[in-house]
Amino acid sequence: MVLALQEDDRAPGVRMIPVARPNLGEEESKAVLDVLQSGMLAQGPRVKAFEEAFAAYVGRRHAVAVCNGTAALQVALLGHGIGRGDEVVVPPLTFFASAATVLQCGARVRFADIEEDTYNLDPEKARVAISKKTKVIMPVHLFGQTATMDPLNELAAEHDLIVLEDACQAHGAEYRGRRAGALGHSACFSFYPTKNMTTTEGGMIVTDDEDVARKCRMLRDQGQSAKYMHDLVGFNLRMTEVCAAIGLVQLRRLDGFVRRRRETAKVLTEGLRDVKGLVPPSERPDRLHSFYQYIVRATPEFPLSRDGLVKDLNEAGVGSRPSYPMPLYDQKAMAGQTHRRCRIAELVIPQLFELPVHPLVTNADREAIVAAVRASGKPL
Repeated sequence: MVLALQEDDRAPGVRMIPVARPNLGEEESKAVLDVLQSGMLAQGPRVKAFEEAFAAYVGRRHAVAVCNGTAALQVALLGHGIGRGDEVVVPPLTFFASAATVLQCGARVRFADIEEDTYNLDPEKARVAISKKTKVIMPVHLFGQTATMDPLNELAAEHDLIVLEDACQAHGAEYRGRRAGALGHSACFSFYPTKNMTTTEGGMIVTDDEDVARKCRMLRDQGQSAKYMHDLVGFNLRMTEVCAAIGLVQLRRLDGFVRRRRETAKVLTEGLRDVKGLVPPSERPDRLHSFYQYIVRATPEFPLSRDGLVKDLNEAGVGSRPSYPMPLYDQKAMAGQTHRRCRIAELVIPQLFELPVHPLVTNADREAIVAAVRASGKPL
């Protein structure tokens, strides 16, 4: 639907560079056909192989595949025993599921502000948000760059808290030489079509904790410890063999995808660095940004509003869209959750927008994107 809206917004005869696009080829098609011909379509040997390969890639002992990233977050929280009366610290700038899954477990959200350069959870603001009921800190590795994890882990150790990484946007990202997903107690990934790698839909929980992994496996499969033996009241959140087959291929291609995203991001940043009023994404020296999204900030010094710039870019054939519309605590469904005023989140959210950075962006596309942005900033 997003791409269709962009097609409607472009000027007549203008080719659109889509803001996001999955990168699927013949190898993925063959893998799907092999599954269809095998007769084994539900969770089976390919899911197991995908779990093992993904755990090895991240650097974890266990991986549990589920049907999407939201399911991964919910099952991981339940797998860690989170429920009624508990609280989870979450940043207000993230996708809705980061906070919604906390409520789905019967717990409550405590929102804490973000860092202005990374847009990720600020460890000092997380410290202030902790209460006697807090059980989990959920850093979100937003847009492809990890949160500042060492201070968050130290804070968690000080208060005996669980660190659950929401790594749904950070496949292939690194923090101080360690991959996203291997930085807290457990972590969750999404394989939605626009992510750095896809299974069409899918999710993964990774952990070194055998008991958490065992409970997550039961929760995703009707609470079964063995066939028709239900130790828990669980869900039907299994991954299909088709999704796992695609995931195995995409995982082998992931590092190449990330390299291409980083190359494109470098060209965009170099081309936009001197544009007054625009702030390209930053990458801290101790991180490897995997650029799930290339997010630019349009400050009041830029001649156009953020929304005016997005409109101009789409009309020029450069797919663009605003980022998340508001702090999560302003969403109607989050009424009643706990937060102090998150000043940085409220400042930057109305200014953030996305440019194409996916691996199918060509060298010529890169130059066209830079040219279109720079042209929008020039007075008529």
